[in-house]
Amino acid sequence: MGSSRLRVFDPHLERKDSAAALSDRELPLPTFDVPYFKYIDEEDEDDEWSSRSQSSTEDDSVDSLLSDRYVVVSGTPEKILEHLLNDLHLEEVQDKETETLLDDFLLTYTVFMTTDDLCQALLRHYSAKKYQGKEENSDVPRRKRKVLHLVSQWIALYKDWLHEDEHSKMFLKTIYRNVLDDVYEYPILEKELKEFQKILGMHRRHTVDEYSPQKKNKALFHQFSLKENWLQHRGTVTETEEIFCHVYITEHSYVSVKAKVSSIAQEILKVVAEKIQYAEEDLALVAITFSGEKHELQPNDLVISKSLEASGRIYVYRKDLADTLNPFAENEESQQRSMRILGMNTWDLALELMNFDWSLFNSIHEQELIYFTFSRQGSGEHTANLSLLLQRCNEVQLWVATEILLCSQLGKRVQLVKKFIKIAAHCKAQRNLNSFFAIVMGLNTASVSRLSQTWEKIPGKFKKLFSELESLTDPSLNHKAYRDAFKKMKPPKIPFMPLLLKDVTFIHEGNKTFLDNLVNFEKLHMIADTVRTLRHCRTNQFGDLSPKEHQELKSYVNHLYVIDSQQALFELSHRIEPRV
Repeated sequence: MGSSRLRVFDPHLERKDSAAALSDRELPLPTFDVPYFKYIDEEDEDDEWSSRSQSSTEDDSVDSLLSDRYVVVSGTPEKILEHLLNDLHLEEVQDKETETLLDDFLLTYTVFMTTDDLCQALLRHYSAKKYQGKEENSDVPRRKRKVLHLVSQWIALYKDWLHEDEHSKMFLKTIYRNVLDDVYEYPILEKELKEFQKILGMHRRHTVDEYSPQKKNKALFHQFSLKENWLQHRGTVTETEEIFCHVYITEHSYVSVKAKVSSIAQEILKVVAEKIQYAEEDLALVAITFSGEKHELQPNDLVISKSLEASGRIYVYRKDLADTLNPFAENEESQQRSMRILGMNTWDLALELMNFDWSLFNSIHEQELIYFTFSRQGSGEHTANLSLLLQRCNEVQLWVATEILLCSQLGKRVQLVKKFIKIAAHCKAQRNLNSFFAIVMGLNTASVSRLSQTWEKIPGKFKKLFSELESLTDPSLNHKAYRDAFKKMKPPKIPFMPLLLKDVTFIHEGNKTFLDNLVNFEKLHMIADTVRTLRHCRTNQFGDLSPKEHQELKSYVNHLYVIDSQQALFELSHRIEPRV
């Protein structure tokens, strides 16, 4: 039944493991197959663009066909941006190489320059009267349009990620005002102006003549500054942000509740009461700090804070024990809750797992993988959605072990194991590889895999099915079995995120970010190419596939009951099947 070790997906642990592996042995550097490269170098203009063949044995005819193909290998940030703007086309469809370079740059620029640096550089390019002293006057609007095209692509890629950055907000206001100033002299910018207004949620109510230097409508710009339809206030984003709130039932078990930061105690308590099947009016929430202080939460008190995990825990307790404010004790009643899953349809349950995972996966911004890998900001705020999906993967794994180990009756425990094998198979069929991996590894948890009496009673066809499913999680040959199977799946699909992060981390730690003080853009291209896996997986949307009549099933899956202590899981394991 594979590994018996409990694998917990902690982003920090994953990165440390990867770093340790790299230090233990010399690993081959990842490469990608592009016949020709161009170099960007700031010092020698004569040799500023040199190319090299990746193979000296390539056929001359192939060389001639591919002589125009290249990628940027290294350069200063300014030269890379300059080259990118030079190669941009104003047609709606870019050539593939330029489109890839633009996407690589926008995805990874935060690695080698700040957003403020990028904003200032773009403003300089937009406002420059000449380019290297040789630009014709007729090319000025063309260059301005290229800058505006890059900005529009930047906005389209980052969307609400630019909401919280003051530099980008000020930059967009400034460049919009510059376009207002220029559109009278260069009417060709009218198209870009309309696109900007559309992107920024504005409604055009003026003609080109009204933007003349004599009739510039300052009130319109002032209105834009105040309105900022798409640039929401930072506080609004924080209040609507969702995290997992752990409400502990006992010392080692909790109900996981996905809730907004602005949620109040009454909303959280309603979910928990339904989960543990207690009357809501008989329960209350109490915050207990690690120093032992207890504070009962009133119905309208805010429950969640980002520092909660560092300061203590939230417990649910019975009001008739209000004098002690003690959490529930471990008892047979908590063990009976695992019986609910036996009456649930496995396909529908897998669908609910997929719907929940998809909502998390679909919310992850591609930039989150970049921030996770490079930790430029040193803050979890930039990887919030990614962290939720990783946490969910860990919780599903713990949930499988919890449900099985809380079942004291051998016959029903066998039914549970069979049910989880079927759910794993359905997750694979529904292309949810994140929950698929978590369930298989939950069944392989040491505290579950040691249950010899249980596994002996599993029918042969289920053992065979589990063996086939387990083979997809085989890590040999760099997870070849998983990669081959996942590649054949059509989108939409949910990848096993810890492995995708490991791929990005491997590229990062196996290659230097800077070479001779130049940005190693070849490395950033490889990282961007891996990150684009998210885009491919989300080419299509799943939609809501959950059975509308199964609200109980949805609530069950959305708020998992888990035991998060390996020691507690082992104690349960030895209690139901003592060591012989």
